[in-house]
Amino acid sequence: MKEIQWSDFERVELRAGTIVSAEAFPEARVPAYKLLIDFGPDIGHKKSSAQITDLYDTEQLVGKQIVAVVNFPPKQIGPFMSECLVTGFHRDDNSIVLASVDSDVPNGAKLA
Repeated sequence: MKEIQWSDFERVELRAGTIVSAEAFPEARVPAYKLLIDFGPDIGHKKSSAQITDLYDTEQLVGKQIVAVVNFPPKQIGPFMSECLVTGFHRDDNSIVLASVDSDVPNGAKLA
């Protein structure tokens, strides 16, 4: 594992956000959802393509508070522009478990 400096970590904006909408993304090469996430008044809403279809359906995602990187440059994924990276953990079966908070925090709160 490569070590990083504290200043490297400080540059990554890991923020809490609430998923306000989730829909299928049939154009994606790997099954994914198109998410709209509320990061509070300072950051606003951002879109993300998330490959989390194995463990989640769209209905259970809406209202879920997750952790995402909000300061990557936008990335074009097929016809969709992804504006943030939703984080999660790979399981042995390659499904992804979302990184989330266990108690509500304000949208936009920065991971400390």
